[in-house]
Amino acid sequence: MHKGSCLCGGVKFEIKGEVREVVACHCSQCRKISGHFWAATQVDTENLILKSDETLSWFRSSGTARRAFCDHCGSTLFWQQDGEGKTSISAGAFDEGELKTSKHIYVKDKGQYYDIEPGVEQL
Repeated sequence: MHKGSCLCGGVKFEIKGEVREVVACHCSQCRKISGHFWAATQVDTENLILKSDETLSWFRSSGTARRAFCDHCGSTLFWQQDGEGKTSISAGAFDEGELKTSKHIYVKDKGQYYDIEPGVEQL
């Protein structure tokens, strides 16, 4: 079972089953929310078990999606597209387990201060 938390431990979660490979998003919204690009895995929302969520806050980041963060330490944790039934989870929030990046998306929007490593699909 995969487990994770925010930096301060106010939000803790477990995942039932497998997680998707990591997708790195370089869109301007993900870069602004994370301070760089956002790398996330994804699960069916029903497989995300919140063990502690006292400091979890959600906000509408667009007309079709919402994001969650810890309102104590500021860790960016989750993203949900309306009606999709899935939750994207920050790859850096996991305590253990082996995650692999499978692709980079919105690469034309990436920051000019960094390069994307070769060998991983870029869309």
